[in-house]
Amino acid sequence: MAVIHHTTLRPTKLELLASWLPSRPWYLGGTDEPDLAKAGGFRLDDPQGAVGIEFMVVTDASGARPTTYLVPLTYRGAPLDGAEHALVGTMEHGVLGRRWAYDGCHDPVLVSRLPALIEGRVQAQAQSISDTPDLEVTRSYSGDGLAATDFTSATDDPEGTELSAPDGAVLRLHRVLRPAPDGTPEGAVGHLAGPWRMPDGTRQRGLFAVVHA
Repeated sequence: MAVIHHTTLRPTKLELLASWLPSRPWYLGGTDEPDLAKAGGFRLDDPQGAVGIEFMVVTDASGARPTTYLVPLTYRGAPLDGAEHALVGTMEHGVLGRRWAYDGCHDPVLVSRLPALIEGRVQAQAQSISDTPDLEVTRSYSGDGLAATDFTSATDDPEGTELSAPDGAVLRLHRVLRPAPDGTPEGAVGHLAGPWRMPDGTRQRGLFAVVHA
C-alpha cells in the first residue's frame, strides 16, 4: 500500500494546476487565473511502489459559478520518457525530493490501473490516509474484460479525455464533473463514480469515467 507523507510541497499541487488547467481544451474558465480548492478524490496503488497515482477533484471559483474538474495525476521520482507533453510540473517534496507530476491519462502506470479499478480487481484508496480503502468510490463492469495495455491512445477534447484501444473499446474520463445518478449509463459497459464537496459545504456525486465496448 502507498504511504501518504504529510509534508511540504513547493509549489503545491493547486499552484501547479492553476498554471496548467487553462491550457486544457476542456477547461471552462475565462482569462483570469483559476481560483482552485481541493474538493475530493482518491488514490490507487502502483504494484511496483514507484509511482504515486492520485485522482484529484478540484473546484475553480474564478468564474460566474464554481466548476469542478477531475484531474488524474501521477508523481514520479524521475522524468517519464516520451511524456514531455503531459508534464504538469515539478515539485519539491519534503520527504521524497524532486517529483515530476504528469497528466495521468498519458502515464502507462495509471492507464493500467484505471481499468483494473473499473473491473473491480483493485480498490480505490483514501486520498489522505495510508492503507485505507475509499468505499465512496463506486464502479461497475459488465463486459468481457479490459486489457489495460490496449488503451494506447489518449485524446483531450472539449468534453474530457478519451482513452481508446485498437479493438474499439473506449474509456472516457469526465473532466468537468456534474451531478449524475450512480450506475452505468445506457449503452455503456462500465462506469466509475464518486463524490466531491462544493464550496458551500454540500456534497455531490457524479460519473468520473464511462467505458464503451
